[in-house]
Amino acid sequence: MSSMIAITATAVPDHLRGALTRWLLEVTPELYVGTVSAKVRDELWSAVAACTNDGIAVLAHPADNEQGFTLRTAGTRRREPIDFDGLTLIAFRRDSQEMANPL
Repeated sequence: MSSMIAITATAVPDHLRGALTRWLLEVTPELYVGTVSAKVRDELWSAVAACTNDGIAVLAHPADNEQGFTLRTAGTRRREPIDFDGLTLIAFRRDSQEMANPL
């Protein structure tokens, strides 16, 4: 079954951006949305995660949980999704790359 996904990819190679536009629409710079199967979603994410290098990428897709979606991240980033009793929250990293204490 197909579902809608959103991928944001910042500072990634041009060839990756081209690959994403084969399956998804680039609705604003660096934001791709579309409806694809789980297999295509996972293959796209594998390509994104392999090519992100120093960039940042986030995938949001539907999931059977309280929030109705899940997040995947790749690359160097300042924000880290963490699980808090079944809810995904975002923790900010400090400049020293240590995880900020969410509580």
